[in-house]
Amino acid sequence: MNLRLVFKSIGLLLICEAIALIPSLVVALIYKEHNALVFFDTIGILFCVAVPLCMITIRNKNMYARDGYAIVALGWIFMSLFGALPFYFSGTIPSFIDCFFETSSGFTTTGASILTNIEAMPKSILFWRSFTHWIGGMGVIVLTLAILPSLGARGIQMMKAESPGLNPGKLVPKVGETAKILYGIYVIITIVEVSLLVLAGMPLFDSFIHTFGTVGTGGFSSMNASVGAYNNVAIELIITVFMFLSGVNFTLYYYMLKGNLTSPFKDAEFKFYLGTIAAAILFITLDINANTFHNIWESLRHSSFQVVSIITTTGYVSTDFEKWSMFSKIILFMIMFIGACSGSTGGGMKSIRILVLFKVMKRELLQIIHPRAVYSVRIGKKAVDEKTLSEVLGFFFMYIIVFIAGVLIVSLDNMDWGTTISSVAATLSNIGPGFGVVGAVGNYSTLSDVSKVTLSLIMIIGRLEVYPILLLSMPSFWKRVNI
Repeated sequence: MNLRLVFKSIGLLLICEAIALIPSLVVALIYKEHNALVFFDTIGILFCVAVPLCMITIRNKNMYARDGYAIVALGWIFMSLFGALPFYFSGTIPSFIDCFFETSSGFTTTGASILTNIEAMPKSILFWRSFTHWIGGMGVIVLTLAILPSLGARGIQMMKAESPGLNPGKLVPKVGETAKILYGIYVIITIVEVSLLVLAGMPLFDSFIHTFGTVGTGGFSSMNASVGAYNNVAIELIITVFMFLSGVNFTLYYYMLKGNLTSPFKDAEFKFYLGTIAAAILFITLDINANTFHNIWESLRHSSFQVVSIITTTGYVSTDFEKWSMFSKIILFMIMFIGACSGSTGGGMKSIRILVLFKVMKRELLQIIHPRAVYSVRIGKKAVDEKTLSEVLGFFFMYIIVFIAGVLIVSLDNMDWGTTISSVAATLSNIGPGFGVVGAVGNYSTLSDVSKVTLSLIMIIGRLEVYPILLLSMPSFWKRVNI
């Protein structure tokens, strides 16, 4: 383990966080809020901690896989701890555990909240709360690689540790250039959505808040009733479209910009993602039309919004889906685990892994029928190697183990089944709202501190795709051996 490189890199991340606090400081000054001092203090503390770390001399500049995992895991934890300070210093959230929960939810783009009266919060605090979604959506590690290329070519190890999906690749030879391309696309999508929401009648401030939550697939809103507070079909349609777009692998947009306009429809994961959404919308529309709304267009409106919101792990709400039938709620619960595409800002297991698992299942059944035949698992035209298949199966098992462990700990609160199970599923998959107490019109405020800390860590585990946080608990991970 190259500890000098790890701590210096964390220092760079904390400087990025200090810079990221500046827009919230500007918002506080614009609205003449006393919270400006809160952001000044937090920025000062971050620089006091980060500058000494950045001054560490590195003897060995090689970054190995373990270094990348350590930087990502520790970086995300420290970012959440320091990011909680504005909430705590301002007094808007008195408990630091609640502050940590809210910030972890923000950076991990989960959108789970302990706040009971969002509309009473200062605008600068609401801005910081939602801006953490925008930072965490594409990944603070990718941001660092984009603006601080001093980490060198080995920075790909950080992308492997942080980036969602099976095999984060480079669009161009230099990792820093890849990060800049991804963030360029990210910024363009952000600007377009803000503009469209304003044209649809949403106030400018609210447009920024909901855009951060949409493109980052986070889900924090400036309204207690989330997007449903506006009761505006145009706003819901815009957010639905951009939630869907944010759940797509961003490399496909790059290929489209290069002229390959049909690349999404040649991508097996995108087709699976699109098919899953279409099927879920169809079944839920028919169900809630028969049992809830009794109007096909109203049913299609809300089913489309909620299905896209849940599968992309955004978590925005247009209506109280807790009142829907068990059939529709079970479908929503199932797609919580599927999640968005790899290389997107969404969470969950990722569509590509679910697709691979289905292919493996099919291969095993065929192997029983024809024991002597040799079958390969293919995604599109490419065969998936056995090492990758093993990694997918290992990830799936660890994901379920973390889910079960989380459910056991949260069950100590003695809540109902729906609340206990869905709270862990919604945080592990970085969705936000679940069912029961933590449902569409509820929040996580009534859970115990033990459950809140547990769910905060589960959010980070889910966002970083299990491996980085679990590796920190292994003694052999810290041994000074380069592998």
